[in-house]
Amino acid sequence: MSNIRAPNKSRRQAPFEPSARFWQWGIPILLVVLTVIAFYPALQNGFVNWDDDRNIVENPFYRGLHWTNIQWMFTTFHMGHYQPLTWLTLSIDYLFWGLNPVGYHLTNLLLHCLNAVVLYFLAFRLFLLVNPALAGHEHSLLPLAAGFSALLFSVHPLRVESVAWATERRDVLAGLFFLLSILCYLKAVTNGESGSRHRRWILVSLAAYVLSLLSKASAMTLPVVLLVLDVYPLRRLGPASKGWFSPETRKVWREKLLFVAFAVCTGVTALFAQYTAGAYRSLEQHGIASRFSQALYALMFYLWKTVLPFNLSPLYEIPLNPQFWRWSFFLSGFVAIGITVVLFSKRRRWPAVLASWIVYGALLAPISGIAQSGPQLVGDRYSYLSCMSWALLAGGGLVHLWQLSLSGSFASRLAIPVTGFAAVALVGLGALTWRQTQIWKDSERLWRHALSIQKESGYAHNNLGMALAEQNRFDEAIVEFREVLQINPQDADGHHNLGNALARKGRLGEAVEQFHEALRIHPDHAKAHYDLGNALARQGELDTAVVHFRQVLFFAPQDARAHYNLGQILVRQGKLEEAIQHYRLALGIDPAHMKARYYLAVALAEQGDVNGAGKEFREVLRIEPDLAEAHAGLARALSAQGKKDQAVQHYQEAVRLLKSQSENMNEGPNK
Repeated sequence: MSNIRAPNKSRRQAPFEPSARFWQWGIPILLVVLTVIAFYPALQNGFVNWDDDRNIVENPFYRGLHWTNIQWMFTTFHMGHYQPLTWLTLSIDYLFWGLNPVGYHLTNLLLHCLNAVVLYFLAFRLFLLVNPALAGHEHSLLPLAAGFSALLFSVHPLRVESVAWATERRDVLAGLFFLLSILCYLKAVTNGESGSRHRRWILVSLAAYVLSLLSKASAMTLPVVLLVLDVYPLRRLGPASKGWFSPETRKVWREKLLFVAFAVCTGVTALFAQYTAGAYRSLEQHGIASRFSQALYALMFYLWKTVLPFNLSPLYEIPLNPQFWRWSFFLSGFVAIGITVVLFSKRRRWPAVLASWIVYGALLAPISGIAQSGPQLVGDRYSYLSCMSWALLAGGGLVHLWQLSLSGSFASRLAIPVTGFAAVALVGLGALTWRQTQIWKDSERLWRHALSIQKESGYAHNNLGMALAEQNRFDEAIVEFREVLQINPQDADGHHNLGNALARKGRLGEAVEQFHEALRIHPDHAKAHYDLGNALARQGELDTAVVHFRQVLFFAPQDARAHYNLGQILVRQGKLEEAIQHYRLALGIDPAHMKARYYLAVALAEQGDVNGAGKEFREVLRIEPDLAEAHAGLARALSAQGKKDQAVQHYQEAVRLLKSQSENMNEGPNK
């Protein structure tokens, strides 16, 4: 087996001369600046109702670094993902920013910039391995080519979804540790094949890989990437190393055992997470042949969008009745198989292209549709790791062309126009990224854009309707929900959301019909049970409402709102003791639920527990000191305790606040 060593010191002096230091460190700084410019509009974006609501806005469990929060992060399969490290970073964001979206978007952008810088150093090392002669007098070629690769990756519009979407923190975080793992692996195998130094870098690479898996499971195919690198450019496997399974190469395989073990465990965990969330679609739904067709289509889709990144959408929804044998799928499969055959036959002439193709396919494999989850056929975010190989190949091709031009060959005529085209392409990609980032500004803009690309997307109509309802534009929302049901009358979410909009307009009878229809289609639809319970309670059907809230808590026992609303109904039924239990359960889940705390205090006071009521009223006032009702409640509790002076103070404060509120309401705009 050939030993891989770094070029000797005499050949490495040139890249570290004063002029070379500018190339080595000036380019990474420029990378960060240009990436921030391209993605700057993301810092003005809000959260969107494309999982941001359920992951960040409405989710109390990640908010803090207490033991209960950390335990939840490392045990939950929330929304079908196991991503404890991603939750940890979101928790830190919450501690600094609360629910201000700018902080979450800033963290995503900074992580993406870090990925661009790490990819720059990775490209630098890979290009040097492919051609050690670059360590000589042509030292400026190497950082320029590496910088081009990193910038091509970082400002490409396909990256927008992973950066501008707060929920996709997992992409940029997993990508950082994924790249660091490869960089550490190269460090291990290019500094000698044995010894403690080699083992130490392998372990560091493994640790980075585990952190990547704890951020997002799709990084699981890294062992395949490392094996490809062992073949080319490291040449630790294959003919140059005396075969694939010779005694000299066994160590190469042994190095991967722990990587493979973690990959298998992560794959099983990811499937289980999707299954428990109800997102996993079994092979029986479309058949294995259709899934294979979908995977080949995905293989060509991202390659095509890399070259022509237009009409990008947050959702390319699988049609209700997909025809996986139509011409687009057939052509994609034919081209993908053809490319594979051609590259394999030309493997000795174009080893870098074949290596890039295999890495691209391996990184896409877990998210290509074979193990399908969710409504998407493909997704821009899935290109984040996989398309790094094309950025590296483009940079490698550029540096090869520059080398040929220095030799005075025919390529010298092409070097200048190709370099100029590459520079213009980067500017154009950055402009497209700037525009695409603004599409994620808010939910309404996002889903109107999605519908401009795919008009028959029930999912997009549904989410647009929810965005409109959030703005109290119920008539427009109802139109969108009816569009959903026009596309698919059996869409339980469409019926539920239509019912919700009707209920908020006061059309309770029609709303109840829609909720019942949603539950007929999907009996364990917790949100439909919740909203039906609310509608029935408003109609005075308290006993039936209680039944539906108990159903909510059967399917979603950690729903603080359901505990609170059930407590409210139980109070109306005179069941104070049980109501108090549910108020306490709501606060155990979400300690910041002020309504639950206030009405817990009221219920305790009605029950005669003035000490407990006083304690809860004080906690309410600690967080909301201008709540007149809480001052009045605390005054009554203090009066019952015989603390007349303190009671008078809180009565006076309650009167002052109520008077102030009344004056503010009566003030006209001209006063």
